[in-house]
Amino acid sequence: MKLYIKYMVSRRCKMRVEEELDKLKLHHGLIDLGEVEIKESITPEQLKQLQHALSTSGLELMDDKKAVLIEKVKTLIIDMVHHLEDLPKMKNSEYISKQLDYDYAYIAAIFSEVKGTTIEQYIIANKIERVKELLLYDEFTLSGCAR
Repeated sequence: MKLYIKYMVSRRCKMRVEEELDKLKLHHGLIDLGEVEIKESITPEQLKQLQHALSTSGLELMDDKKAVLIEKVKTLIIDMVHHLEDLPKMKNSEYISKQLDYDYAYIAAIFSEVKGTTIEQYIIANKIERVKELLLYDEFTLSGCAR
């Protein structure tokens, strides 16, 4: 059984989810950004406890198919922005479509409908945030760029 988790965007989030699953004695397989594979069925009580535990960490279980797709797109984009040098040389649209196994036009339409912005605008906004983060933590400087 797969569970989809909103706002799960870092390794720390993955560790928190794993911790909560272990507390509930739920056996899990792969924990990836935005989703986790549970090896057994979950009782309604366990699901309720998991939802509560995750909400205290700012995470949220999802069940709406559009919301799940949007979160997958967002998680993929965040990963793309943080690991740009490791990506194959292809258009963003091709990469997203290939990774999610959906037609890009479908993904883009759902994303725009739900988020009120295009995927490309979302990518640009995330790149800007990443540059600001790199500058803030002195991992990147602008010296020599402007005089």
